[in-house]
Amino acid sequence: MYQDIITYISLFFSIFGAILIIYGGLRAIISILKVEILKRPSNYNTIRADFTSKIVLSLEFFIAADLIRTVLQPTLDEVIILAVIVAIRTVVGYSLDKEAKDILANQ
Repeated sequence: MYQDIITYISLFFSIFGAILIIYGGLRAIISILKVEILKRPSNYNTIRADFTSKIVLSLEFFIAADLIRTVLQPTLDEVIILAVIVAIRTVVGYSLDKEAKDILANQ
């Protein structure tokens, strides 16, 4: 029962992260269509920064899901794999966050 609860919590975080990326992508698509079709004035950098922030936040949810999932199988192999995944996602998240801040600062 304990393992089922942990699995469902981990799954919830993963699904929420995916939903956040989908939401951000749909917002970006709608904003781009407004600019292109309706000829509304907009800055693509603002759209990129908004989408990037959603991706960065969703990466945090994916990291949390992986951490929770590792509680179920705390073998050395699982911990090493988790460390590599967290390191990669952290670097990607940091890079994306820095890029979004640079985009907004240059407007």
